[in-house]
Amino acid sequence: MRKLLASLAITMGAVGTAHAQADLQADADAAAGREMAQTCAACHGQAGISPSGAFPNLAGQQMSYLAKQIMDIRDGNRVVPQMAGLVADYSDQDAWDVAAHFAGQEANLGQTSDEDAELLARGEELYRAGDMSKGIPACSACHTPTGVGIGSAVYPALSGQHAEYTISTLQAFASGDRTNSPNNLMGDIASKMSDRDMEAVANYVLGLN
Repeated sequence: MRKLLASLAITMGAVGTAHAQADLQADADAAAGREMAQTCAACHGQAGISPSGAFPNLAGQQMSYLAKQIMDIRDGNRVVPQMAGLVADYSDQDAWDVAAHFAGQEANLGQTSDEDAELLARGEELYRAGDMSKGIPACSACHTPTGVGIGSAVYPALSGQHAEYTISTLQAFASGDRTNSPNNLMGDIASKMSDRDMEAVANYVLGLN
C-alpha cells in the first residue's frame, strides 16, 4: 500500500509539473524573451543563427526543447559552463520567454558540400532508415522526415544545424558527458554510432530542409 501511494504521489507530481509547464508555455512572451536574449547574441547570433559551428543555431528551434535546455543548464542537469552564469537567475517563465523568442525566428537553411557523396549517402541512410545491424533507429522517427522536431515530445529540430555542433553533441551523449535526453535515449543511440556515422548524420542534417 505504501509503495502504491508513493507511486501515485510521484505520478501526480509529474502531472502537476507538466500542467505548470504547459501554462508557462501558453503565457510565453517572445517580446520579453527578445530583451533577455541580447546576452545570447555573442554565441548564438542576433537572429539565433550562430556565427560559429561550436555553438548551436537556435532560430526556429522547438520552443519546448529550448525551454527545457535552459532550465536543465540552470538546474545543473546539463553542464554548459559558458551558459551557467547567464541563466542562473532565470525563472521558468524567463526560460519559456527566451525560448519563444528564438522559436519564432527564421530557421537556418544550411547547405552541404557534395564533395563526399558516400558520406552524405550514409548520413541519409542513418537519418531515414537507421542501421538495424547496430541497433540504431532512424533519426527521422523522432526528428521528423524534414528535421523540424516534435515540440509535444520535446524532440529538437535538426535541420540546418551546424555539423560541428551536431558532432560534438553526439559525442557528448555517447561518452555520458550529457545525459539529459528523455530516458537518456540519445545516450543509448549515440553510443552505437561510429565517428564516421556521427559525421555523416551531422553533414546530412545540415542541408536537410
